[in-house]
Amino acid sequence: MGKRDNRVAYMNPIAMARSRGPVQSSGPTIQDYLNRPRPTWEEVKEQLEKKKKGSKALAEFEEKMNENWKKELEKHREKLLSGSESSSKKRQRKKKEKKKSGRYSSSSSSSSDSSSSSSDSEDEDKKQGKRRKKKKNRSHKSSESSMSETESDSKDSLKKKRSQKMELKRKGNYTLTLP
Repeated sequence: MGKRDNRVAYMNPIAMARSRGPVQSSGPTIQDYLNRPRPTWEEVKEQLEKKKKGSKALAEFEEKMNENWKKELEKHREKLLSGSESSSKKRQRKKKEKKKSGRYSSSSSSSSDSSSSSSDSEDEDKKQGKRRKKKKNRSHKSSESSMSETESDSKDSLKKKRSQKMELKRKGNYTLTLP
């Protein structure tokens, strides 16, 4: 029994195209594109000037919008200026309070700053002092009855430990631990 012949004849596409003859294209050719009418340099300059000028209607519209926007800005400024006299004092007080709350200053320095905001800053300083005491008590965990001698000793030892840890961290020796 013989095998079936499944070979297909090879058709050269270039040879097939040549045998068909020249192709009739429907669109413009390269020659048509190269031979197209072109504007002169003066006409090009005129077109560019027209584009720069823009349309009169657009220019008028932009002017009206600019005028309206200026009027709105003036109204808004007047509102802010009339209301800013009283609000500027409030802002200054708030800024002072924020600066004072950011610092750890004693109540004596805050009382000498200004008479109007001194009571507020003293309250804040008292609150901060309470917070510091709470943090110290947590770190010590010592009883309140034996605070006088043991607290000073423990403060000194804590300061020494902290300074030693900071030095070790700076040097890069993280493996050493302190008792």
